[in-house]
Amino acid sequence: MNNQEIANLKSYEARSIIEEMREGSVPAKYVSFFTVGRDNWLTFIEDDLINYIAEGGAKVRFLHGSYGDGKTHFMSVIRHIALEEGFAVSFVVLTRDVPIHKFEAVYQAIVQQLNGKFEGNGIRSLLNHWLEDLAVNGAPDSKQITDLAETLRNLSGMNVNFANGLIALVKNRFLPLGAEELQEERIEDRETLFRWFEAGKMTKKEIKPFSIFEVVTKANSKQMLNSLNSFLRFCGHKGLILLLDELETVIVQAKSVRNAAYENVRLLIDNAEQASYFHIFFAIIPEVLLSENGFKSYDALWSRVRSVGQQDNKKLNFRGVLVDLHRTPLKEEELINLGRSLREIHQISYRWKATESVPDQLLIDLCAKQKKMGLLSEVRLYVKQVILLLDMAEHDIDVVNDLDLDEHIISSQQEMEQEKVEKLQPSWDN
Repeated sequence: MNNQEIANLKSYEARSIIEEMREGSVPAKYVSFFTVGRDNWLTFIEDDLINYIAEGGAKVRFLHGSYGDGKTHFMSVIRHIALEEGFAVSFVVLTRDVPIHKFEAVYQAIVQQLNGKFEGNGIRSLLNHWLEDLAVNGAPDSKQITDLAETLRNLSGMNVNFANGLIALVKNRFLPLGAEELQEERIEDRETLFRWFEAGKMTKKEIKPFSIFEVVTKANSKQMLNSLNSFLRFCGHKGLILLLDELETVIVQAKSVRNAAYENVRLLIDNAEQASYFHIFFAIIPEVLLSENGFKSYDALWSRVRSVGQQDNKKLNFRGVLVDLHRTPLKEEELINLGRSLREIHQISYRWKATESVPDQLLIDLCAKQKKMGLLSEVRLYVKQVILLLDMAEHDIDVVNDLDLDEHIISSQQEMEQEKVEKLQPSWDN
């Protein structure tokens, strides 16, 4: 955490951080403020990115931890590191709107959440950035476009439909209007091409004029992901990092949905193992490995990941497939430092003196109580409590003398348990 950067926050920036952290997440822009602990995991992941993935390697990892252990935050840290190192990153939360059992929806989310060495989010922003780069030295002529088409089609891993879509965009943008061709038609065609790259719903008839003969499906998903990565590298990225959060919601779904979901997880693992410059991270809770409705319920997947489920009692392998956050919780001093940062941000956000009302000793006591209750690994619980204490103290409640910390922790933990139950309610069985 950079204390000087925190001190330079404006009030509205600080407030946006506090409000998001109330909901259990950290704004992506400020994730570096809260990067504490778990240095071994981050050191080896960063080393893999720089010296393996960027050199053509591929890997799959599972971020393993209970609810509240900080999986989402850890993924945000990986996202931050990967972007700093020049990779393209897509961070997808698996929800009702992005169900893992519907691969087309997942692919759509992957390209919509894409970030990299370009302004904005998503593949449309990437494509517009590329077109603007091509325009820097003047509009390419027909010969240059023909040469570019040859280069794109010959890229390693590039699918002909993906390449033809790119070429069609270049022609749409730079070639002069034909006889009787209207500018409005060009704009409509460009929108059709963007929707195809975004895996939007369309017919083959709509895309045939651009020499594109397939819409995005589960069957061609591997080719599409490889083509996307190939294009990203052509645009100067070192590879593609895919972060898939909240996979655990699958375990409470109907069997048919679970099987379809686990088949897609297996497909993604296969894609990664046969690809290059590609790294996938899945966030899971212990039940995904232990429950009868978890990975072991689908033989085709369990045969691939069985060794992951057998690592619980083994010595930690920081280069391994399983990143076990539950067995490597933040240390007490790290949690206390996190509390200090939250206090400073809260103070800036609401323009009050927080240090006197919520002193270091209270943060230390809170951490000690949580440890005594066996809840030290639950980072989200600690964050939730610290923010609540700060809110109460700002309203002139004497949290040092008038608050029962044991009762406060139990109440906060009960709320989190209810959140967990609600999160795992079956909600997208169709």
